Amino acid sequence: MHISDYDYDLPDELIAKYPLDNRSDSRLMILDCYRKEIIDTSFREFYEYTKYYDLLVFNDTKVINARINGKKDTGGRVEVLIERILTKTQANIFIKASKSPKIGSRLLFPDNYIAEILWKSDGIYKVQFSAPINEVICNIGSIPIPPYLNRDSKDIDNKRYQTIYAKKYGAVAAPTAGLHFDEEMLNRMRPSYISLAYITLHIGAGTFQPLKQENIIKNQLHSEYYEINKKTIEAIKLAKKKNGRVIAVGTTSARALEAHSSIKSMESWKGETDIFIRPGYRFQVVDALLTNFHLPKSSLLMLISALANKEFIMKAYNYAVEKKYRFYSYGDAMLILPKGFK
Repeated sequence: MHISDYDYDLPDELIAKYPLDNRSDSRLMILDCYRKEIIDTSFREFYEYTKYYDLLVFNDTKVINARINGKKDTGGRVEVLIERILTKTQANIFIKASKSPKIGSRLLFPDNYIAEILWKSDGIYKVQFSAPINEVICNIGSIPIPPYLNRDSKDIDNKRYQTIYAKKYGAVAAPTAGLHFDEEMLNRMRPSYISLAYITLHIGAGTFQPLKQENIIKNQLHSEYYEINKKTIEAIKLAKKKNGRVIAVGTTSARALEAHSSIKSMESWKGETDIFIRPGYRFQVVDALLTNFHLPKSSLLMLISALANKEFIMKAYNYAVEKKYRFYSYGDAMLILPKGFK
């Protein structure tokens, strides 16, 4: 398996640079993998493709203001993206600069905040801030919209680059499949025949890092923190017992659910996962997946190709380009149904 097998051409104009006026205005592509059918519809019709006792599993992580701008103590400008908060004053970060700073040097930020570089490993720096990190990002940080949007974050991103059910701070990227749900969509579900549950997976900046090795199996993903509570575990058990489907809302929900299955536990759990789901993987928990359209050669494109047939996925992506679907974080959605929708 090679990364180049997961490449496709995408015109720049199909990258959704800004959100639509309303979250649920997005289009929805249905992939009926059993019949090999592609169906075009709107996101508001999403529930038409669910059935009794289905369970939707959402990721309730909340994006922090992880991007801060400053300068090196030598004067050069830097852009910092917090990868993970480790302690009250220490964090792992990515640094964008004309020249990499040295271990022991300092980064200087507005309001007299300072970060000392402690060490570097695999492109990630560990730093010590002069003040609590939550204070720093609250005062001078900005929402870390994805680099492929090729613009600075704006006021609208503070609201729209969060799901409406976001609860637990810790992510540096949004679980974008959930961005399509507004209050009306959630309220339509709550009294209905399907259920909802939550996991937490704090998405790290590694989600934007390209895979480095052409041979897929030689790549490894950055570890991310996740947790699954007992209530969600019980909801999964009930859905399975009633012959309902566990529908992961987003690849992050799917990764958390499958990581949990790999430790052979059906109890609540808090821990780390670097699970890399790719073709050949057999899903243990997830029966269907709601997701956005992903970058070429990305690990997420490989994940959905594991749930559906790779050739069918690539056919669907080429079809999406032809039909001018909107791609990536603020783009349209895809519902993958491995066993069809009936």
